[in-house]
Amino acid sequence: MLIAVLAPLSGAHFNPVVSIADWWISRRSSQPGFAARDIAPYAAAQVLGAIVGALLANTMFDIPAAISATERATPATFLAEIVATAGLVLIIFSLVRSGNSRIIPAAVGAYIGAAYWFTSSTSFANPAVTVGRIFTDTFAGIAPASALPFLAAQLLGGVIGVLLVSYLYPAPAPVLEVAITKAPTQVAK
Repeated sequence: MLIAVLAPLSGAHFNPVVSIADWWISRRSSQPGFAARDIAPYAAAQVLGAIVGALLANTMFDIPAAISATERATPATFLAEIVATAGLVLIIFSLVRSGNSRIIPAAVGAYIGAAYWFTSSTSFANPAVTVGRIFTDTFAGIAPASALPFLAAQLLGGVIGVLLVSYLYPAPAPVLEVAITKAPTQVAK
């Protein structure tokens, strides 16, 4: 829902890995994409938004604000975050490249919902989310010591996702010209 609502305003960039992938993919394309100068300010806003979101969730559920003690860094969760992030990047940019951008909001929601269950990490797949979840000591949290391996896995997953998109969709789908005809203003009776 947030992707559909905010895409016209910001491109719905909630994930630093997706923003970097967008910049990387678009720099080799004739189509416009994310500007390099926007990566740092967007990443800062994404991380701040995730932190505020975690603190807001704590408040809504009357949970005291605390730094998470949930250790998550294992080889299995490292691999899971690579898979989750690569899949997310692949879904978003394969839909863009195939001319199916209109279904990105539903596809991302469905993928993240499914990846919660099919990955051992519960599919953070987003460095901003990883940092934000440090600020909740709930089942959703991640201890600061576990965050760095998650961030590394997400960046690696982003690279793998970009490579997969580049291999599977080497060029964007051609833009179809749509002929617009004027409708008759009145029909003679």
